[in-house]
Amino acid sequence: MWTYHPDLLARPVPRYTSYPTAMEFAEDVGADDYALALDGIDSATPISLYAHIPFCEQICWYCGCNTGAAGRRQRLADYLAALGSEIAMVAKRLGGRGRVGRIAFGGGSPNAIAPVEFVRLLDRMLTVFDATRPDISIEIDPRGFTSEWALVLAASNVTRVSLGVQTFAPHLQKAIGRVQPLADIECAMAALRLRGIDAINFDLMHGLPGQSVADLDATLDETIRLAPSRIALFGYAHLPQMLPRQRRIDASNLPDARLRFEQAAHGYGRLTAAGYVAVGFDHFARPDDPLAVALSEGRVNRNFQGFTEDDASVLLGFGASAISKFPDLIVQNEKRAGPYRDLIGEGRLAAVRGVVRAQEERERAAIISDLLCQGRTRLEGRWVQATQVSLADFGAQRLIDWDGDTLIIRDDALPYARIIASQFDRIRGSVFPDNFR
Repeated sequence: MWTYHPDLLARPVPRYTSYPTAMEFAEDVGADDYALALDGIDSATPISLYAHIPFCEQICWYCGCNTGAAGRRQRLADYLAALGSEIAMVAKRLGGRGRVGRIAFGGGSPNAIAPVEFVRLLDRMLTVFDATRPDISIEIDPRGFTSEWALVLAASNVTRVSLGVQTFAPHLQKAIGRVQPLADIECAMAALRLRGIDAINFDLMHGLPGQSVADLDATLDETIRLAPSRIALFGYAHLPQMLPRQRRIDASNLPDARLRFEQAAHGYGRLTAAGYVAVGFDHFARPDDPLAVALSEGRVNRNFQGFTEDDASVLLGFGASAISKFPDLIVQNEKRAGPYRDLIGEGRLAAVRGVVRAQEERERAAIISDLLCQGRTRLEGRWVQATQVSLADFGAQRLIDWDGDTLIIRDDALPYARIIASQFDRIRGSVFPDNFR
């Protein structure tokens, strides 16, 4: 179904969980800008909250997350104390303004902390913010999941749980340092469903060392049998220079570009044939899932957690490396846990880098988001001619179509969505409307 264009696939492009991307964040934007943005929130502003837990019981070799081992309990306790203080500090600055509709816990592995610590953290967020029955989601490591955790999540009204699965193939699990038997996943899902938590996500990967299409197919067989609500099928990125833990992975048998392409295409075919709705370029949802419903209504967005139905105009991130997003500002907290604790201990906001988004950057961000989330974007007048000229080669390759002033990514061009969207990136792209005035 998809046409293979190796020259296009060879282009390195961001995942665009934000625009401008984190690579453009600068240290001349930080805590003062964050404070002004918080002061600009009014009482009706929709807000989502994100708490980052940068700890795991076991560190996986492939992982690109900001996380460390949870073995030193005092270090973890000190971090949670700082996290609670940051939440209280930001809430005090808001003074009750803003309405929280969603709370997410990610990492790392949030279940690296004790269930009672999670309850305290969530209780603080519900207490200090205007949050009435928000949607609550959490990422968990199935290897450390217990029946106690399932009970706590249900009692806390958690609405969605994401499981890090990656692959069910034992030889691949060993190759990436994440050995977790199928039974671990089955038990976690059974415990959650028994307690009424049916919205369960799977994270899967293709492009793993030594992975064949047959390996992926076997994982998809089990996935379809277990029937999670959503599936993300990510391509493994091997970046050992940036991520030293990946040096433990034998890169001699990584799939080449053609095999990675075939694996992505096979995953798309299997999951859509099983009834899942494709959302963006790597997410899938059951037709009754809110993400699939949002897609049908043109409401899908993209943020640091991937494709989402969350339409809040403000995302507040708490914890080391967490990112906060406003219409005209993106800021990121100090990445290192120790210096993060020091900033909070001094009563200071922890944002240390970011980017201010001027009007044109917001326009570019909206176009990129529309293309990745909806597969199309309606362009305003000054963008149309610039885009038609700049994307002429994509048209010649039958990757895009036009419907009046609406640019459309063809269904069979899905693997190139990020590459097409990147043409609207001021740094990496070619579309500059000012050249056509």
